[in-house]
Amino acid sequence: MREAIDGRALAYAQSCASPRIMRILLTGSSGWLGRFLAPMLNSLGHRVTGLDVAPGPYTAVIGSVADQALVDHMFEEHRFDAVIHGGALHKPDIVRYPRSAFVDINVTGTLNLLEAAVRYGAERFVFTSTTSLMITQAIRDECTEEAVWLDEASGPLAPRNIYGVTKRSAEELCRLFHADHGLPVIVLRTARFFPEDDDTHADPPGENLKANEFLNRRLSVEDCARAHVAALDAAPRIGWGLYIVSAPPPFTRDDAARLKCDAAAAIAERFPDAPALFAARGWRLPARISRVYDPSLIERALGFRCETDFEAVLAALRDGAPLPFAHDPAYVPPKELGR
Repeated sequence: MREAIDGRALAYAQSCASPRIMRILLTGSSGWLGRFLAPMLNSLGHRVTGLDVAPGPYTAVIGSVADQALVDHMFEEHRFDAVIHGGALHKPDIVRYPRSAFVDINVTGTLNLLEAAVRYGAERFVFTSTTSLMITQAIRDECTEEAVWLDEASGPLAPRNIYGVTKRSAEELCRLFHADHGLPVIVLRTARFFPEDDDTHADPPGENLKANEFLNRRLSVEDCARAHVAALDAAPRIGWGLYIVSAPPPFTRDDAARLKCDAAAAIAERFPDAPALFAARGWRLPARISRVYDPSLIERALGFRCETDFEAVLAALRDGAPLPFAHDPAYVPPKELGR
């Protein structure tokens, strides 16, 4: 397992951190993002209180965001200055939990936190959302003749499962609380950063698939944590913001048609040694790319850009260095370890 925080992560966090030390409620503190984000925040001097349904090294309170009494008690006791809400049921949980659980945790839990944040005078709120809610069934079925270019203006949104529906509903609650109460809120639609294998695709194998996804829909967990630190700092200045967070793609919209029919050639033009580097590892480049997430808005608005991109993957392959992303097929979310 990779270290929870490295030197580059700390340097970035320190460069964009608010100078004021804050009392922060971090939900999902035992999860994959939490184990990287919590120590990053702690290293900056913030007083972080972790809330999760499962125990973990950065979790002070075991409980659910759906428990309104617990949430209110925590705010009463700690008087949080900020909330980073990363706790949720995710797409793989669809086969484990009923739809009502997604509503309870992803929607009602978010509402509980927003109401408490306003009631107890929190100054900022960062919500971890997902690019998954942008994928309609038509996009999933690849009905278009060219790659779909997705940014914050893409729509109409029609999430294809209960995960996407509830995360979209939570986003709207965040927007409403900013509009009604002036609570500074930033929503981060994060691309993929999970360490385990894909729950629906086994070909190409996990490491190869993750490397490919840095072309269009993945980021490292370290970059995801950095994005949350940047959002935390920017929230009072921005007021309300919603941003895609993903590694910058090496393509433009003009490449959309070619990506759908001959992605490997487009990749080889930009990275001439990529085919040989992949072949030497027994990997293959994608034959087609059907969607691309565009993270340029968060760079313009917050000055944030992911450090790990496809070129960083190739550099590791050239140098024989460790891959710059986590891959752990045996990873099990902490909340599932006791099930």
